[in-house]
Amino acid sequence: MTETVSIPTLSGDAQFSAYVARPAGGAKAAIIVIQEIFGVNPGIRQKCDKLAAEGYLAVAPDLFWRLEPGVELDPDVEQEFERALDLMGKFDQDQGIRDIEATIHHIRRDMGITKVGCVGYCLGGRLAYMTAARTDIDASVGYYGVGIDGLLREKHAIAHPLMLHIPTEDGFVDKDTQAAMHEGLDDHPKVTLHDYEGLDHGFATEVGKRRNEQAAQLADRRTSAFFAANLS
Repeated sequence: MTETVSIPTLSGDAQFSAYVARPAGGAKAAIIVIQEIFGVNPGIRQKCDKLAAEGYLAVAPDLFWRLEPGVELDPDVEQEFERALDLMGKFDQDQGIRDIEATIHHIRRDMGITKVGCVGYCLGGRLAYMTAARTDIDASVGYYGVGIDGLLREKHAIAHPLMLHIPTEDGFVDKDTQAAMHEGLDDHPKVTLHDYEGLDHGFATEVGKRRNEQAAQLADRRTSAFFAANLS
């Protein structure tokens, strides 16, 4: 079952929407699905639906709501891709993390699910790292997160498991950045990094030209095993 719910901000002075996919039976845990720069589009909703089929309550908050509620863009359409880049430039990531924290609180308080993880893609991959460092989320996964090298100073605050999927030919994450991520995180007891040789940004998207089927399935299997181990 799917629905749209309203989530109060941490301050309680406003609300934002979230797409929710519920499993057929009782949820074994909840997973927050953190959007790319393209909003809560069909691909992100499909991610939620697949997680619900695995027995999780999946929640995708609209993090661009302060800029424009209900953004849904197609990365394969050049004009929409450019619009997404513009939105990303205007987006307050620190505020976005507070909205993710509000989503965690809502799931635990109002939906009655204690164990909460998150998985993010692109911008969401970066936000998944920030969520691991700045909240009490139980487990986090980031796919092709951008600019994580600039966040390594926060790594000591990561108290719960984090997994990062890194395509080695990512057009938005150069080799030096990838090397810095490995140097900074390989010895972290809570962090696991997986490289995907020869692949580019967006390889695990559900729809569109960027998907690499074999690698996407491998990464998703690793993510499923990670959540099964850390959200039980």
